[in-house]
Amino acid sequence: MSNGRRDLDEESRREERTHMPRRLVSSLGTTAVLSLVLAACGGDGDADSATGDGGDGTLTVSVWNLEGTPEFQALFDAFEEAHPDITVEPVDILADDYEEKLTAMLAGGDQTDVITIKNVMEYGEYANRGQLLDITDVVESADTSDLAGLEAFDVDGSYFAMPYRQDFWVIYYNKTLFDEAGIDYPDTITWDEYVDIAEQLTEGEDEDKVYGTYHHTWRSVTQAISAAQTGGDLLGGDYSFFADQYEVAVGLQESGAAMDFGTANAQQASYQTMFETGATAMLPMGTWYIAAILAAEERGDTDVDWGIAPMAQRPDTDEVISFGSPTAFAVNENAANADAAKEFVEFAASAEGAKAIAEIGVVPALQTSEITETYFSLDGMPDDELSKKAFEPDVVELEMPVSERTADIDEILNQEHELIMVGDKSIEDGLSTMSERVRTEVRD
Repeated sequence: MSNGRRDLDEESRREERTHMPRRLVSSLGTTAVLSLVLAACGGDGDADSATGDGGDGTLTVSVWNLEGTPEFQALFDAFEEAHPDITVEPVDILADDYEEKLTAMLAGGDQTDVITIKNVMEYGEYANRGQLLDITDVVESADTSDLAGLEAFDVDGSYFAMPYRQDFWVIYYNKTLFDEAGIDYPDTITWDEYVDIAEQLTEGEDEDKVYGTYHHTWRSVTQAISAAQTGGDLLGGDYSFFADQYEVAVGLQESGAAMDFGTANAQQASYQTMFETGATAMLPMGTWYIAAILAAEERGDTDVDWGIAPMAQRPDTDEVISFGSPTAFAVNENAANADAAKEFVEFAASAEGAKAIAEIGVVPALQTSEITETYFSLDGMPDDELSKKAFEPDVVELEMPVSERTADIDEILNQEHELIMVGDKSIEDGLSTMSERVRTEVRD
């Protein structure tokens, strides 16, 4: 899946709220499309594993790139401090291989206790195959009134995971470059204004060129924000609603205000490097990047003076609309220590878990004024009003809805996105082919 939400290592990778998103509008269709197979998948797990009988005080948790994803260790340390009788043992998997490896582990009856759900699409598949333990009792016993993203894990009224973090997209901007050009910071701008600012901020040539903005190669940069802001259906088979956003993306690279897709793809451009070296003045990206840039500042790898602003908007709305995805923990149906695993899942979604990851710059799913205060008090974190405003979008749509067709549609959307962005197809032809392929190859 080529979605916009990425781990820090992959680049080196909605309801009322007081200081965070006020509504999480999930376009998830799980209740309509998932028919759960509740029988445990085959393997070496025995009948006692689901109750945690025989547990030895060690809790195993699947993770990706432990060293490069500090939120995991922060949670593990905090959990062990609160539960001194339990030791957390990470099962570290390469980020690029995570979904494939995890799919094989679960199919083979692996007994890793806690499963980290990287994105909601995989969650739907694992739940559909009966590979995750029903933890509705944990969800219902917890105070989830301030837990963003929980709706995405509702399957016919049952829950098989709880979110511990909630990322959404904002615009990162280089204050120095804006100041030098005498341009106001991008405070709730339209897409036309965004293009105009990007063109004004573009200067230089070759290695010395500074782009007005940088759009990474993920299709979500164009497609997910378009769906979120137009109400378009990413699974529907008619993608004419993408047209305006592709006009923005293609126009920016044709004018030279953004690095062209072919160059970014061929050079495997890093959005971190582009922004942290001052090679771009603006960067639409998810909130997960904050932890990475704070870490780079602490190491002395960058001295960029940065801030964050709300995503650019269509001119026909009074709301600030973005997109994003929750990240969650689930309990393996074959867990060797299911009771301890449930405790961990609940802890990660609690105030204690939220505080642990907020202190390192990761946006927790639990969104309260206290957590936000902790977040914005971090060393290096911009505390201006515009940056705080960026943390208050009115709507955060789910990046990619879930259905039994999602994976196949995602593949087609990726393929046609690349052809449009490299100029092999016009926007009109690309969207027409995209729509026809989804209807004939998947929906029909």
